[in-house]
Amino acid sequence: MILTGAVINAITVFLGSLLGLLLKKGMPERMGDSIMKAMALCVIYIGISGSFEGENILIAIVSMAVGTVIGEFLDLNQRLEGLGAWIQSKFRTSKSGNSSVAEGFVTSSLLFCTGAMSIVGSLQSGLSLDHSTLIAKSLIDGIAAIVLASSLGFGVIFSGILCLVYEGTIALCAQLVEPFLTTSVINEMTCVGSLLIIGIGINMIFKYKICVMNSVPAVFLPILLCRFM
Repeated sequence: MILTGAVINAITVFLGSLLGLLLKKGMPERMGDSIMKAMALCVIYIGISGSFEGENILIAIVSMAVGTVIGEFLDLNQRLEGLGAWIQSKFRTSKSGNSSVAEGFVTSSLLFCTGAMSIVGSLQSGLSLDHSTLIAKSLIDGIAAIVLASSLGFGVIFSGILCLVYEGTIALCAQLVEPFLTTSVINEMTCVGSLLIIGIGINMIFKYKICVMNSVPAVFLPILLCRFM
């Protein structure tokens, strides 16, 4: 089944989120904030590690620039936040310290969906029914969901739905891009995706407003750029 990996990933996010919500009840707000910052440092580390996979810095630069223009034109960040706000409106009483349902949904969705493992693992599922990468990612995401839900609250659980849709779509469309997925293309996609992960970590620590979602199209541009650069 092509969607097996995506389904497993979504389930682990759901379960991890539920466990994090249970742990949150007995966790002081100060401890939750400290855990969140520690998690953000791990996110930045993952991003930095993956960013060195790139072989051509020009591809990363052009991908980020053009991809961000596309994302800004489509206003993807606002659309994601709008979806989070809609979810928030359905749970108006759900607040966790200073974190809203929308914040938890947006932060966790970006973390679970923009990484290289999400893209490469989904492609493997679609091309060869090899779900090992997404299953490994599921373990990581499940642990991350525990920490995020204990810090950001109920909104994290909804990111599992977006994760399923995102990874499932890539898996189902994998056959269309198979001829273009050379090792160089995958490495460049990993590099660009990792740069976005660094942006997520910075947002988590410093509460900056780097609109990471508006740069997500950049992850897919190496498929085209590697043919010319």
